Amino acid sequence: MNMPQIRLQSTQAKIEITTTPGQMSIQQPTADLDLQQPPAEMTINRTPSVLNIDQSQARADLDLKSIFVRTREIAQKGYQDWVKGLARTAEEGNELMKIENHGKAIPKIAKQNSEPPMYDVNIGFIPSIGSVKLKYDPGNVEIQWNIKKPINNTKINKPIMDYNPGSVQVGIKQYQDLKIDFDNLKFVGINFELEI
Repeated sequence: MNMPQIRLQSTQAKIEITTTPGQMSIQQPTADLDLQQPPAEMTINRTPSVLNIDQSQARADLDLKSIFVRTREIAQKGYQDWVKGLARTAEEGNELMKIENHGKAIPKIAKQNSEPPMYDVNIGFIPSIGSVKLKYDPGNVEIQWNIKKPINNTKINKPIMDYNPGSVQVGIKQYQDLKIDFDNLKFVGINFELEI
């Protein structure tokens, strides 16, 4: 006896995917550089330094006087000597006027006029200490800067972009299929009959 059989044969569906990759192209043009730097301005105001050396006192100590100083000193000394001489003459005249008082005015006056004067002797430094006078003015320096900012006219160029988008195509490569075979079985109307 043959047993009825139903044979099923199926084929699976297959999907086909086709991709096209996207492409991107980027170009970056260089920037147009326009940069200017005006030079800075510097102003210097300077008062020169001054050194004054006064050695007139030292030269006078060494008896190296100018003609003007020497003339002034001689005139002053002459005036003082004249005043002293005038006073001495007046005093001698008064003493001679009183000669009747039995004074020894003439020998006394002769002795005073014949003796050399007494000089003071002392140790001294030539030239004297501090006779050279120094005066120094260091001056002044003022520096002023006028700094100028750079002028920047640089132009930035945007990048050039070219983009081709990719694509994905999905399709069916093979459709599903189902085959049904009956063996030892017969379809009659709405029922099945078994073949013996």
